[in-house]
Amino acid sequence: MAIKLHGQPWSNNTVRAMAVLNEKGLDYELCPVDLRSGAHKKPEFLALNPFGQIPVFQNGDGTVFESRAITRYVATRYKETGTDLLPASSATLKTWLQVEGSQFNPPMFRIIFELGIKPLIGMSTNMSVVENESDKISTVLDVYEAHLAKNKYLAGDEFTLADLNHMPEIYILSKSAKFDLINSRPHLKAWWEDISARPAWKKTAASLPF
Repeated sequence: MAIKLHGQPWSNNTVRAMAVLNEKGLDYELCPVDLRSGAHKKPEFLALNPFGQIPVFQNGDGTVFESRAITRYVATRYKETGTDLLPASSATLKTWLQVEGSQFNPPMFRIIFELGIKPLIGMSTNMSVVENESDKISTVLDVYEAHLAKNKYLAGDEFTLADLNHMPEIYILSKSAKFDLINSRPHLKAWWEDISARPAWKKTAASLPF
């Protein structure tokens, strides 16, 4: 069975899955899910993900949902293909994978949802949310800045899944007036310029609507 990814290219979580597939050099079919018509709540989609959320990954081995589960599955299942995104089971790698999901993502998602995703789906931006969450993410990004002052990538000297999992949100942020959250921190800025120049990410970004 060919790889299928059910989702939308304006969804940061779908983009995360697209990014790992492109970094691995894998061919896949992006199967659009029409959220406006409620396709994600219909029985055929709920059979893939009972929570009715995108993305969903399918290959000949089975079905995986939740974007971070997909990236870990792909990085493990296709370890010998393309970039090795889990080169070592280090404490640092595990830590920054967790930091992305628990510290970085909650405030950053609220910012990019307001500034990047809402305009695409015809909703109004709430700037008070943006400002409140910007204050929260600033403290988090200060920790990143200090860490990246001593490390080329989040897990050390190699680009890993810890770096890749951050890319959708930062890319969407880069298309907004709030990108100074990254650019004002020199080590964070240099890290982003490095990872966003990767050919696989350029391929991913070229297909996005932002």
